Amino acid sequence: MAAVKHSKQRQSIKEYLMNTKEHPTADMVYTQVRQFYPNISLGTVYRNLNFLVEQGEAQRLTCGDGSERYDGTTTPHYHLICKGCGRVLDLCMSPLDHINTLASANFDGTVEGHTVLFHGHCPECTKASHIQAKT
Repeated sequence: MAAVKHSKQRQSIKEYLMNTKEHPTADMVYTQVRQFYPNISLGTVYRNLNFLVEQGEAQRLTCGDGSERYDGTTTPHYHLICKGCGRVLDLCMSPLDHINTLASANFDGTVEGHTVLFHGHCPECTKASHIQAKT
């Protein structure tokens, strides 16, 4: 196996992902990293995001609307997609590991994991809708 070449651009992308709670798109990552590396291309950002996902150093979230978001937190956790503003938020909750057991109960194959995306409204959109309802 060939050695992986160290890249300052890749490191910058990884650091950005690890230090944001925003779950950015590749375009958002590009905009942020470009502040430090003005000559970086969007293609380089995509290649490095794919590399980080393949290496288990980032997660790719397919949000169902054709967009992909990235998360620097690689430990198992769940997300909520806000139907109001479109943000993706981390949900603090206990793991739903028993879903794997339930899924395996009537399945002859092997269930090795799961992905769960919740849909609803973030606190800001919930608050805004309550304010609008009162006026």
